[in-house]
Amino acid sequence: MTSNNKGFTLIELLIVVAIIGVIVAIAIPNLLNAIQRAKQKRSMADMRAIATGAEAYAVDYNRYPSAAGYALPSGCAWPVATTIGAGTVLQEIQPTYIRIAPLRDGWDNYFLYGVCNSTNQDYMLASYGRNGLSEAFIGGPTTDFNLDIIFCDGQFVQFPEGAQN
Repeated sequence: MTSNNKGFTLIELLIVVAIIGVIVAIAIPNLLNAIQRAKQKRSMADMRAIATGAEAYAVDYNRYPSAAGYALPSGCAWPVATTIGAGTVLQEIQPTYIRIAPLRDGWDNYFLYGVCNSTNQDYMLASYGRNGLSEAFIGGPTTDFNLDIIFCDGQFVQFPEGAQN
């Protein structure tokens, strides 16, 4: 009698499942990191779009759009929860300077907008990052998804760069 058994043994199947498990264990963290980086890049692009609208407004009115919200004793309306959705900045730049201004960053938190003097000659935009909380300002490139992304007067002063954690 000849046995014509075709198929895989249990050991062969276990080895294949183990190999697939190792590949998934390597790929998942990289995928999650790529998703967070995409949210950062989207937030930065949206901040540039809002800033372009604010700067176009400044060309016409010789000042940046007003910021609604609580003014600090120094006269700076930053960084007290001045969301872009609640501020007069939207009324001043939409739809003339930007058709529809993005209100939320990649992590679904509101962007913040503020002006830092009474004549509206300086402005600041921020995203609180992944955790949605205000973090200490360190300036320059950051390597933490939780740190804020800050755009001030036409340039990023705190921004993600390099390998993130």
